Amino acid sequence: MGILDSVLGNLLGGASGGTSSPMGAVLSSILGGGGAQQGGMASSGLGGALGGGGLGGLLSQFQNAGLGHVADSWVGNGSNHPVSPDQLQNVFGADRVNDMANQAGMQPGDFLSQLSQHLPAAVNGMTPNGQLPDEGSVSV
Repeated sequence: MGILDSVLGNLLGGASGGTSSPMGAVLSSILGGGGAQQGGMASSGLGGALGGGGLGGLLSQFQNAGLGHVADSWVGNGSNHPVSPDQLQNVFGADRVNDMANQAGMQPGDFLSQLSQHLPAAVNGMTPNGQLPDEGSVSV
């Protein structure tokens, strides 16, 4: 079991809520870069919608949207800043949000609401020492 699977399993409730759940699959694709098939979603699905890049790519997207300080708080050792659904919409864009929500079988608003709750803790769990993990250690 890789670090990503462990983090998502703990965050989303173990075997019943890990990468087999729609949100677990989304988080796996966002944080893992979409390189593996998770919950029936191949890399051409969510990973393609996100443009790949894994955790580093995600942080770049937040920086490009003017929210680098928010994502940096999740990586750092201090408290995690919250992110709103509207901020996530701004980071990913409407088309990507719609693609991810469809892949998860959710309405975009519900998807963004859940993602805003789970993404900070997932990134925090992936960076326990305040640093991005080595690319090879983000396996599921």
